[in-house]
Amino acid sequence: MSDCYLPRLGGIEVQVADLVRMQRESGHDVEVATATRGESLPGVHRIVARMPFDLPVHPFGVRHLTRRLALSRPEVVHVHMGAVSPFAWMGVRAAVRAGLPCVVTVHSMWDPLTRALYRLLGLVYGWRRWPVVATTVSNAAAVPIRSVAGPRVPVHVVSNGLDLSGWRAGPAASRASAEPHAEPRVEPHAEVHIVAVGRLAPRKQPVRLLKLLASARSRVPAAVPLRATVVGDGPARASMERYLARHGMSDWVSLPGRYTREQIAKVLESADVFVAPAPRESFGIAALEARAAGLPVVARAQSGVADFVSHGTEGLLGRDLGDLAEAVARLSVDAGLRARITARNRSTPPAAGSWQVVLAGFDRAYAEAVGRRPRSSV
Repeated sequence: MSDCYLPRLGGIEVQVADLVRMQRESGHDVEVATATRGESLPGVHRIVARMPFDLPVHPFGVRHLTRRLALSRPEVVHVHMGAVSPFAWMGVRAAVRAGLPCVVTVHSMWDPLTRALYRLLGLVYGWRRWPVVATTVSNAAAVPIRSVAGPRVPVHVVSNGLDLSGWRAGPAASRASAEPHAEPRVEPHAEVHIVAVGRLAPRKQPVRLLKLLASARSRVPAAVPLRATVVGDGPARASMERYLARHGMSDWVSLPGRYTREQIAKVLESADVFVAPAPRESFGIAALEARAAGLPVVARAQSGVADFVSHGTEGLLGRDLGDLAEAVARLSVDAGLRARITARNRSTPPAAGSWQVVLAGFDRAYAEAVGRRPRSSV
């Protein structure tokens, strides 16, 4: 169950669709219930209502989902949630009401306001006593959830899944590395290409990314040319374009819009550094793609990216915007450091993101949820 699903495109939508495909290929019989409008797809049940702006919610979702569960008779219900997901929350209530084992995956980082909301829901519905099993996508995201859920709700970390083979760089993919284990030679004043990928939404604070780039540029000698590409689209794009024009950055920072996976892979081939500056990044699928492609990654130490990027090994981590700007500047001027990290990333695939590991993690969560089901419902 998920509020949003294909044809909508976003982090949760794509990840859930990929999970459904991989679980079906592994032998599971998977059905999807969603409040997202769209074409008819095999095994996808669209429970939609006329709502302003096509919001993926349904005022009578619990009733419809309870009926759906009675028809499908699943062995386990797997609910996928963002920070605030009314339809998914209704799915949890319907599963518990039906006495079905339930696994809840939280894809977002709970901020203080979200934690307060779920504490209130705990008082109203008593969900912290429900026999559910929770998972989330990183250790950083698990901390606030555990603080709210308490000891009765197990919270496990099962990362997002990614076909890592599609992101590994070829032997001639980058100017930074010629041999997977050798330290490559880099021209001292070669152009440094910095890349970021993500939805240009206000909550991602993309204008702060531009401030980071401007700060990094001011720390790098003028003899070192920089070029930055910010891939993605969204409601914050107009404010970003205004910022670039106002600060004279349009000649070296480009906003090409939304790209396909194939186009992103092509951009990463020409990149030298990847930046993931969002302070509340629960996982960082784009950063994992860049890590798998061999790029040094600059990210927040308190984000989910820290699960697969160690400071000084796969990239550089910082706690604030100043730290990140300094990290980008350091990688821009230190070709040797860039080369060592690139060689490390190419020779050592990331442990996070393997679909084999992800599927096994969810299978364990399903088994635990079955074991937690009340005896009266068995």
